[in-house]
Parts: sequence; structure tokens; C-alpha cells
Amino acid sequence: MTVDFHFDVMCPWAYQASIWMRDVRDQLGLTVNWRFFSLEEVNRREGKKHPWEREWSYGWSLMRIGALLRRTDMVLLDRWYARAGRALHEEGIKPHDPEVARQLLVDIGLDPGLVDAAIADPTTHDEVRAEHDRIVAAGGYGVPTLVFADGQTLFGPVLLDPPTGDAALRLWHAVTAWLEFPCLYELQRPKSAHDLGNIVRAFRPYLEARDWVSVNRGEVITIGADGDATP
Repeated sequence: MTVDFHFDVMCPWAYQASIWMRDVRDQLGLTVNWRFFSLEEVNRREGKKHPWEREWSYGWSLMRIGALLRRTDMVLLDRWYARAGRALHEEGIKPHDPEVARQLLVDIGLDPGLVDAAIADPTTHDEVRAEHDRIVAAGGYGVPTLVFADGQTLFGPVLLDPPTGDAALRLWHAVTAWLEFPCLYELQRPKSAHDLGNIVRAFRPYLEARDWVSVNRGEVITIGADGDATP
């Protein structure tokens, strides 16, 4: 099976799902095509610049680097997303800083000059925008979003603790079971205050490293002295 996995490096949920996706890929021999989606654009406020109108735009520019790498080999984009995602979401490092982005390329054995090459090439804008528009046209609004060979599109899975091994495969089979029911649109687990506290603690490196305000359907989370969270 082939699946397109749309992501934005900035999204902690997409990063968690990407860890699970790689585990499933390696066990089943799937072909995973890494594709793009811009949270900056979908959450853009009226009157603000589009990310392609900026000299440097956090997630958008990181995806432009990925687009340039993918022209050589999808494996390079895979490695770039894994390294930049780990930096932001586990290490609390800012991959959206151009100097940091250059160092992260060095970390995976690539030329740091690829940052400047990607930003100097206007066609990298075109690749990111085309893949973003594909998901918007399908009714999508966020990541992770999976697109299957028959064109069916699923948002998710949205998970905090990526399963591995047999558990990863069970989740994969649960996700792909949805393909049998094209009119099944939504199944959701409500988040309790305890759940929100776990999410904030798990995402703390990302929360401390980000230089933007996250938009999450209006949720504002307050952490109490006991470590729990309330919306």
C-alpha cells in the first residue's frame, strides 16, 4: 500500500503520528510519501501576509527545504522531517531559525547551503502550496492527514504516545478499516482536564521553543499547581 502523509514540521500532533507511521512502514514495507500542509496559511488572519509572501516563514520555509530535498530522494525529506521534528518537539530547539536549520542539515550529513538554495528557488513555494491546496480542496483543515491510493482522505490519527510493534499495526488496521466506510466522518475521544495536562507536559519542549501562537479550535489551557490542566 502507498499512503501520502501530509505534515507541517510545526505541528506536534503530526510529529507524534509520523513516529507511528515510520514504525508501520518499516514493518509492512509500505511506501510513505511525505507531503506538505501549512498551518500558517490555514490559520492566517485576514490582512496578514500569506507565508509565501514572507522572506522567511517558520513552517513554510522548513517545508520548502524539504521540497528541495525531495527532488533528489524522498528519503532525504524523511530524514529532514525526522531531524527537524525531533529538534522542535523533543529537544526544544528552534528549527525555524535559519541558522539552526543549517545545523540540522549538517546533523544528517547534508549541505547547510541547501537552506539558502531552497529559499532562493521560488518553485519550492509552488510545491508546498500545491500540496496544501490539495488537502484544503478535500475539506481538510489540519495535520496529520493521510491520503490513500483511491483518493480517500483521513485526518489523523491524533495521538500523544505513538504505539510501536504489534500495537502500531493494530492502530494501522483500525485506521485503514475506515476506508470501508466512506460516509463515516468522525469518531472522537473528549479530552478531560487530566488529558490536557498530559498533553501540555508531553509538548513542553515544543511549547517552549515555538515563536508563534498556536490555534487549536479556541482552546486555552491553564496549568494548575497540581500539574493538571483546565481549558
